[in-house]
Amino acid sequence: MQGPKYLFENEDHWVTNMGAWFPGERVVFRGKDLFKELKDLPWMGLLLYGITGRIPDEKQIRLFEGIWTLCTSYPDPRLWNNRVAALAGTTRSTAALALSAGNAVSEASIYGRRPDIRAIDFLFRIKGQLESGAEIEELVIKELKKYKIIPGYGRPITRKDERIEPLLSLAEEIDFSHGPYVKLAFMIEEILLQGRWRLYMNIAALAAALAADQGLSPHEYYHYLVLCFSGGMLPCYLDAVRKPEGTFFPLSCDRIQYEGKPRRVW
Repeated sequence: MQGPKYLFENEDHWVTNMGAWFPGERVVFRGKDLFKELKDLPWMGLLLYGITGRIPDEKQIRLFEGIWTLCTSYPDPRLWNNRVAALAGTTRSTAALALSAGNAVSEASIYGRRPDIRAIDFLFRIKGQLESGAEIEELVIKELKKYKIIPGYGRPITRKDERIEPLLSLAEEIDFSHGPYVKLAFMIEEILLQGRWRLYMNIAALAAALAADQGLSPHEYYHYLVLCFSGGMLPCYLDAVRKPEGTFFPLSCDRIQYEGKPRRVW
């Protein structure tokens, strides 16, 4: 911003092509009438249209709903973001605050949004370099040497990712399992399994590949995923809020391994 010029230009109005509410009349959503042109669009379809400006077809809506259902809806309060939602419940906070906090901490470095965007960015970078004549094995090895990891491959707890099979089955059912990015994702896994790394694909790579094949950019993919853990968070919140206050995973003081200064006498 350069001085007050831009502030004066935007005073009392906001220029946008995203939409507007005309009280008592209609709602415009990205240039279309929400009540007439978009009234039959499922919520996932409306979400994707709001993000991309493109109306998805029925198979795309099934795919992106499936990713949310099969890959992110784990109602397990031990998971880091679900634990935050459950902690909100045990302190008698509101569901809105619980989901907001849980989704906020989903911007994690090891799990969640950051690995997701790294995975789709990696696939885009590798595919672009392959189209320029590079060798895929050399690219994978170079990535490992530089970053020590391959986004979307390997898993801290177990090698097998239980989400791969059901999501791949859905993709095959709607004929989305043979796109160029999905093929690339499996090619990378094959290289990692043949080498000394023994890294299996995790769900971040497959979901990112499917999204890339449907034309989502890295930023669009990230925006699509922002709310995806909510389906698992809400049951964790409800479970905690229905039980006695403060009883979610309590920890007795004698289990704390304190290594600081000893107790002082005043």
